[in-house]
Amino acid sequence: MALRPFHLAFPVHDLDAARAFWGGVIGCPEGRSSAEWIDFDFYGHQIVAHLMPDDNRTVAGGNAVDGHHVPVPHFGVILTMPDWKALAERLNAAGVTFEIEPHIRFAGQPGEQATMFFRDPSGNAIEMKAFEELEQLFAT
Repeated sequence: MALRPFHLAFPVHDLDAARAFWGGVIGCPEGRSSAEWIDFDFYGHQIVAHLMPDDNRTVAGGNAVDGHHVPVPHFGVILTMPDWKALAERLNAAGVTFEIEPHIRFAGQPGEQATMFFRDPSGNAIEMKAFEELEQLFAT
């Protein structure tokens, strides 16, 4: 079966801040929008920022993964290594604070991957990954 784009709706407290971050910093083209939501093209997937001013995403759980506290819930996409490196540079240049700095996780083990964690202006946790060899995605 061919891989199909996913759809994810998530809360934001400010649509202008979401537009500046997702469109400006991350580089996601904007699709349809209203006074309550904005569609973004997230590397070929549809994510929708829904206005929920009273939602608080900064309070979340987490799990230990390879020596780091990984925020839960979180979402992201798997990029090519060059795109992942370019995004890390763009985020650094924009002054984005990383919860987990860009690094290689599981180095020398099955599933070795580049990863980084950061939050959008509404506190939604984002993980962006890359693999030198995509077949390592589900390696055990």
